[in-house]
This record gives sequence, structure tokens and C-alpha cells, in this order.
Amino acid sequence: MSRSNPPRHRRGRRPALYAGALVSAVALTAGTLSFASADEGPVTFERVDNPYQGAGVYVNPDWSANAEASGGSAIADQPTAVWLDRIEAITGGSAGNSTGLEEHLQRAVEQANGEPYVFQMVTYNLPGRDCSALASNGQLGPEEIDRYKTEFIDPIAEIVGEYATANPNLRIVNIVEIDSLPNLVTNVGSRETATPECDVMLANGNYQEGVSYNVGTLGEYENVYNYLDAGHWGWLGWDSNFQPAADLFNEVINTAPSSPDKVAGVAVNVANYGALDEPNFEITETIAGTPVRQSEWIDWNQYEDNTDFGLDFAAAVDGNHGLIIDTSRNGWGPELPGPGPETSVDEYVNEGRVDQRFQTGNWCNQSGAGLGERPQAAPASGIDAYAWIKPPGESDGASEEIPNDEGKGFDRMCDPTYEGNPRNNYNMSGALGDAPLSGHWFDAQFQELMANAYPPL
Repeated sequence: MSRSNPPRHRRGRRPALYAGALVSAVALTAGTLSFASADEGPVTFERVDNPYQGAGVYVNPDWSANAEASGGSAIADQPTAVWLDRIEAITGGSAGNSTGLEEHLQRAVEQANGEPYVFQMVTYNLPGRDCSALASNGQLGPEEIDRYKTEFIDPIAEIVGEYATANPNLRIVNIVEIDSLPNLVTNVGSRETATPECDVMLANGNYQEGVSYNVGTLGEYENVYNYLDAGHWGWLGWDSNFQPAADLFNEVINTAPSSPDKVAGVAVNVANYGALDEPNFEITETIAGTPVRQSEWIDWNQYEDNTDFGLDFAAAVDGNHGLIIDTSRNGWGPELPGPGPETSVDEYVNEGRVDQRFQTGNWCNQSGAGLGERPQAAPASGIDAYAWIKPPGESDGASEEIPNDEGKGFDRMCDPTYEGNPRNNYNMSGALGDAPLSGHWFDAQFQELMANAYPPL
């Protein structure tokens, strides 16, 4: 399929061709854009409040085949997101991404069979990507913002525009650049958690410029839904982080070419392990004379789970206030604990908490984790979807140094013998051993995720 002059349906612009027929705009009211086609009658693009509501969701055949081959037939039909983490991933020339974006979208159209259908993708290749870690460093240097725009976002937009325009029932959910803007709040300046790499990215502004360009360019299409990654409760939940992060998000959202009408909401816990809810304690409780907020696990955070944090953060940013929670690996089953003993606040929290990590800063291939809630639309008030954005079974990073041409470094947080750093309060990493490079299939982890799934398989 030629993409030399793709038919683009952009917000407020006259379209070119739709299905081979000349069309002209006739109405734009209440988020619905209609076209008149000489061959097929009216063609309507409807902007909905929640793209997942009343729609199917794309099942990636590549991930499904890996899951099936690893004994995961019970979940092989679950929808997962497609990660565009290198320029080569757009055309499918990247290790771990053998299928290109255009083929994925064509498959999505076939799966949709004319019905409303969601295609989930992660755009993840900012200059100087992931400045506080090494396992997911990207291919672009800190100053390569022009390459990000012209070689990464523009080609994605060209392909997305072709399919978005020609398939009005296709709803494309774009998870925007995980772990980027939160790093500019917590890992810079005089903070103990600061890194020189994050200071560079804050100074040059290329994270902000890249996210704005991503949202503004892809958001030109009425059926593209941009969700900005907002970390998780154990990252931005403190008073010192929450409002500065919301302010930064709003600054970026309101910087052209981005705008609030191009933002569908935020995504939290992406590729992470934090619990949806902690049913056995509240931060407002006092146990044995000590507030739960003062426990070692909570550490004066204002939140204890991703649901409350996500809803509040979504409400704090401009645009639509939709929320996606990644539940791919936050099950921590197969059974949940009951309330802990009230002998001390730490025993009460530690023995009653669902999340069994050593510390909320641990993010790499966590031992003991399980599949979480299955993907579903509108599972609770204010939540657009539980989604498996990180495909279960795909590694977070190698547990030892592995030479590669993917720009991925060795991060000690993926080493099970690592004793930590300021970002995880000097706890053990909790990572599984013998892990491959990030994005590559990790069968041992997949087996553990299935065994520890909650709800159980």
C-alpha cells in the first residue's frame, strides 16, 4: 500500500480521499465529523469520551503466539499494546519487533470487521530516553530532537493517518513516552535521586518538545487518543512530586503543537508492578500510635495504590481526564493477604499489603509478580480501561550485560544481586535472574506471572 500521499483526516482540515471517492466536510458538531462520499454515503468520525467503551481491542498475533508457545493458552487471546521503541520498529526491522506498524494496523482492521476497535501502541523513543535507567536507553542521543520528529513521529503519523482516515471505527490509543516527564521532576537538580543524564534533558527541553510534538502531530487525527504516561503512586504520589509533575504536564500539554483537546488522559503503572488497590489499610489509619503514612512502605506518601493516585492525577491535568491503568503484572497472587497484625505499623502494612516488592522503586522483572486484572473497559468510575500495555513475558531488561545493537544498556536494577540506590532507597532489586534484553521474550518470568496471577487463571 503506497503512503506517498496518504489521505489524512486531521482536526479542522479538509480531507483528501476516502476509499477512492472525493469527499467534502459537511458537519463538525459535538466531536463528530461527517463527510459525504459520492460512492458510499456519509462517513462519520466520532470522537468518544472513552475509546474502549463498546469496542473490541487488538490482539497482537506475535505476542499471542509467544504466549501460546509458553503454555499461556488461557490468556493468549488477551489484547496487548504494540511498542514502537526504535525507528526500525515502525517497519518491523527491530529485534523483538518483527512486524511493522502498517501490518499491525491492517491486522487490526481485519480483526475489527467493521466494528469499533481499539489499537493500542506505545511511542517510546525520545532523545536521551529513560535518563534515570540504562536497561531501556534508546537509540537517539540527548540532542537528536530533529531525528525524533522526522524519522520517528512523522513516519508513524503518516501510517496512522492513512488507517485512521480510512477506518472511522478504528480508535488508536497512543501511550506517550513512558518514564519521560516524571523523570524531569524527581531525578534532577539537588535531589538525591538526580542523575546527570536527567539534568541534561531538563536543561535542553527535548523531553518537553518531543512529547508536545508527539501529542500534537498524532492528535491531529480525530480517532487518535493520546494518554500521557504519569508514572505511578510510588513515584509521583508525594506532595513534593505530585503538583510539580501536574504543572509540568500542563505546561507541555498547552505548548504547541499539543493542546488540551488532543489529550485523552493519562496512563499509570505502565510496565510496572504497583497494586490497583490495597484493601487492608488506609493511609489515614493510625496503628499502635503511628500513622500508616509513616510506615516504611508508605514513607509519607499521600497514596497507597494506583487507583486513587491515577484518578487524582488525571483530574489535575488539562484535556480529558481519562485514566488507563496497566494491570499486566500487578496481580501478586494467587491469593491476597488478609489484614496484618496491629502490633506495629510496619507489621500491619507489610503483612497486609498486596504489592510484595522490597520497595516501590523496584521496576525490573520483579520476582513473585503475577498477571493482574484482565483487560476491560470502564471497570470503575473514572477509569477508561484496565489494559495490558506492557505485554506479559517481555523482559524489562537484561540481568547481566549483553552486547546488542539496540542501544540497551545493562542496568544494575535488573541484577538480582544488586543492593540498590537512592531511587529504591537502597533495597535489593528484587529482579529475576537470567533475563534477556528489554522487550525480548522471558519465558521464566511468563511462567511466574501465570502462576501468581490474581485473579487466578
